[in-house]
Amino acid sequence: MDQQINADGMAEAVRRIYEKPRAKEIYMIAGWHQWADAGAISSALPRYLIDLTGARKIAEIQPHGFYLFQIPGTHGFLRPEVRLEDGFRKSMSSNTNEFYYTGDDERGLVIFLGHEPHMNGERYAEAFLDVVKALGVRRVVVVGGVYGATPYDRDRAVSCVYSLPGMKEEMESYAVTFSNYEGGVSIGTYMAHHAEAAGVPLVSLYAFVPAYDFSQLTDKLQGMRVENDFKAWHELMRRVNHMFKLGLDLSDLERRSNELTASIAQKINEIDGRLPQLGIHEFMARVGAEFTETPFMPLDVWERGLEDLFTDE
Repeated sequence: MDQQINADGMAEAVRRIYEKPRAKEIYMIAGWHQWADAGAISSALPRYLIDLTGARKIAEIQPHGFYLFQIPGTHGFLRPEVRLEDGFRKSMSSNTNEFYYTGDDERGLVIFLGHEPHMNGERYAEAFLDVVKALGVRRVVVVGGVYGATPYDRDRAVSCVYSLPGMKEEMESYAVTFSNYEGGVSIGTYMAHHAEAAGVPLVSLYAFVPAYDFSQLTDKLQGMRVENDFKAWHELMRRVNHMFKLGLDLSDLERRSNELTASIAQKINEIDGRLPQLGIHEFMARVGAEFTETPFMPLDVWERGLEDLFTDE
């Protein structure tokens, strides 16, 4: 257990490491229950990977000093949720920040899932990066999502933020754009800022998740957005799989991605059938016309395709 001394001189447990991986190369995927969580990319994709790989918990950041209990004037916005039976507490929710691990002697993957802090962000970032270094992680990829009017049946646009200047050239090969955003910071970009000072290679990848505002067409329809964007999950993991050479089987994500696309197409057709005067297909066509698709096609995929072609010939 590692400890940090707070301003009062009291020893406070900040991080706990239960096991240190022994693989020759170790990488990390990180996500948070956070602001930039469109499509549940940041909060649900790491949990999916933990379940998929059977990863085991090896470390955690203690919640002490990072979370508020309430904000004056609100009732249940930040409070933990409790479940009682006959006056006895059966369960109580909590803010967790946990590191899981899967791998072999050659290559290992750390999967982090946490709750972004309410306060003491610098100390939280320091604790997170301390664990990254203590576990011997070579690179961290943070995943997140942002809602936008993007075609549901096209490859998701992916924005990139990186921690070290020398990483840009490599990142260009992953079919990303480089953000020029100005405004409130996400936890992934905040971590990239602190990772630079710590000398930690960290990349934040944000996929743009379909969300449509139909108010310009009618007041009879609410907007539509994708809650669990399996297509974005799949396309981000294709990049991470290639970057880290993980060899993860992504066939389940590919199936879910295809099913999602089909279900959205069905929903669009249902709306058009009920309200043909809205021109919903024309609306979607305009969305597509304003979108520039940048598919991720790594070089080895092209090489395998050429090998197959020449073999057929």
